[in-house]
Amino acid sequence: MITTVIFDIGNVLAAYDWEDALKRLGYSEETREIIGNAVFRSADWNEMDRGVLTLEELLQRFIKRAPEYEKEIRLFWENVARAIYQYDYSRTWIRELKQKGYHVYILSNYGKWTYEHTAEALSFLSDVDGQVFSFEVHQIKPEPEIYRTLLDKFNLVADECVFLDDRRENIEAAETQGIHTVLFTTYQDALEKLKTYGVM
Repeated sequence: MITTVIFDIGNVLAAYDWEDALKRLGYSEETREIIGNAVFRSADWNEMDRGVLTLEELLQRFIKRAPEYEKEIRLFWENVARAIYQYDYSRTWIRELKQKGYHVYILSNYGKWTYEHTAEALSFLSDVDGQVFSFEVHQIKPEPEIYRTLLDKFNLVADECVFLDDRRENIEAAETQGIHTVLFTTYQDALEKLKTYGVM
């Protein structure tokens, strides 16, 4: 029986749309593409979520890939909140699950700087039973250790948990730890998939 629902955040409970944020900062298509490759598609991107480097150390790595765009890269990070906003259904969904007796937790790859600057998008954190953010534990999905960290920290039974994430590799990693899963595509689809686990 499922007693616990575990949520990812990005593209599940909150949008993370860096491309739109760059557009709203007035960057041209060419600039957006160059910054996208230098920052968001770079090999260092996951290291931001791991939380072992300072923002300045990360910025230097990003800037090294596109030094002529240093000003634009730095400006994005000063305005990172533009890229992240909470979905309309998120807080209501969590509260409804809680009212029905389910425990609700968060397991998310998230950078420290981003966490500190997106409090409004993360307002649902006050409604959950607990959370594990990658930057806090220096582990990232889909590494198996981060799933064990969540289970152990809150004394959760894997077979009683269902985890929702939009990335297949994160879902598959959770399954190796005995956690039930839902590959998130849309809110309505997730509701239907949760029903197969008896979560209404």
